[in-house]
Amino acid sequence: MPAKNRIKQYVENGHYHIYNRGVEKRNIFNDREDYTKFLYLLKIYLTPSDILRQQYPLLRSNIVRNNLSEEIDLLAFCLMPNHFHLLVKQKSKQAITHLMTYISTSYVIYFNKRNHRVGPLFQDVYKGVMIDTDEYLLHLSRYIHLNPLKRGASIDEFEWSSYLYYLGKNNAQWVKPNYIKGYFSEKNENLSYQDFVESNAQENTAPKELLLENPEF
Repeated sequence: MPAKNRIKQYVENGHYHIYNRGVEKRNIFNDREDYTKFLYLLKIYLTPSDILRQQYPLLRSNIVRNNLSEEIDLLAFCLMPNHFHLLVKQKSKQAITHLMTYISTSYVIYFNKRNHRVGPLFQDVYKGVMIDTDEYLLHLSRYIHLNPLKRGASIDEFEWSSYLYYLGKNNAQWVKPNYIKGYFSEKNENLSYQDFVESNAQENTAPKELLLENPEF
């Protein structure tokens, strides 16, 4: 039987929770260089191609050609030592498949070469779950941003999460915080996104797809 959430049905303009962890629960990020490499891969595939050419004029042409900035928006992310979460909106049906193929392949090659190892790094093919309501979209973004608390880290200082972009401490073309923040400026004028996340930190239940995973992410 296929692993839960391994088989994915993608639609245009759908919102998805993409996640994976290390094989045998091992770390997939050992230090700053590893985290930085994974974020760099997200950056080069999701930054608009004209800006990408300006920032990296010597970047290989095939990477620029495979740019996905017009096909997928990264709404939130969090990288933890042995797993990662991505919250995305894809505009074309195959955008997630292409993005995860590019990133996973490149990162595994990098990681194995750096650590003198061979074989798979991730437990399985990445998981993907469609988000079907606004309420669930907001809950999931909060869950992702509160992940560092499990490691005793401060979420407003944790470098490997998109929460700093939501707080305005970081800014980049490849992260789209305003999509979710817009729910609060338009519908919840008395509640900021920061209040929404931090006031519920102690009641942060795992998304339904993760409750079926063993162990939890």
